[in-house]
Amino acid sequence: MKSRLMADASGTNIFVLVLEPGEEALAAITTFAAENHIGGASVTAIGAFERAVLGWFDFKTKDYRPIAVDTQCEVLSVLGDIAEDDSGKPSVHLHAVVGLSDGSTRGGHLLAGIVKPTLEITLVETPRNLRRRKRPELGIALVDLDLMSPGSVSR
Repeated sequence: MKSRLMADASGTNIFVLVLEPGEEALAAITTFAAENHIGGASVTAIGAFERAVLGWFDFKTKDYRPIAVDTQCEVLSVLGDIAEDDSGKPSVHLHAVVGLSDGSTRGGHLLAGIVKPTLEITLVETPRNLRRRKRPELGIALVDLDLMSPGSVSR
């Protein structure tokens, strides 16, 4: 993976990451966020995967039903965010829409995506950290704005 800081103004950093063939997208973004102490950001991306696993959240089982995409696909859109989890580590939450060779699409929570040939990611860091807290009644962790103190600033 290559990355470059594109702007640094008033606590809002914009990074562009370019992933290489064979990299796993979710792991690469999570590692980048941890290494760069990113506690809050929005994420967008386009590119392609050689295969991916998307997920549909089932509230009855409180788990994701995997949607395997076992073929080359265009990454039409990735949208999401990065927040700190309860342990202070980056929690990356991404949704993706991928296009198949027949023009059909699949979408859901991005669980895994093996890049081929590239994934171009724009990561816009927020001036303050976001916090994600596990909600046992739902079975998932959600951004909790009440956990943000007025003075919490990333980095």
